[in-house]
Amino acid sequence: MRSPLGRAVGLGSAKEGVEHWWLQRVTAVALVPLTLWFVVAFVRISGADIDAVRDWVGRPLPAILLVLLLIATFWHAALGLQVVIEDYVHADLAKLGLLIVVRLGCFALTVAGILAVLSMAVGTTS
Repeated sequence: MRSPLGRAVGLGSAKEGVEHWWLQRVTAVALVPLTLWFVVAFVRISGADIDAVRDWVGRPLPAILLVLLLIATFWHAALGLQVVIEDYVHADLAKLGLLIVVRLGCFALTVAGILAVLSMAVGTTS
């Protein structure tokens, strides 16, 4: 017979989960206005040609909000996928590999999106 503390010792830090939970909630709250802004802006600019879209992205406010949307989206996705992997993948090596792939993938998509926004904002194309 072991005490509840004895059963919990060695199962991980109790501090990490709260921070993860808060970060996921903060990114979710940030995504609400950013997503609403993006949907409205997308509907308003949906019939425009590529030059008008580049001009729109080149303005400071849309460029900043698009970068913030990208960061919040992929950070929130990485946090959510981490929870799913930790809950449903039981093999330690597979869990570690998937966590690394998810983090690197979300980071790569964030960087690619930011570079695309900056490329449109400064007017360079490749």
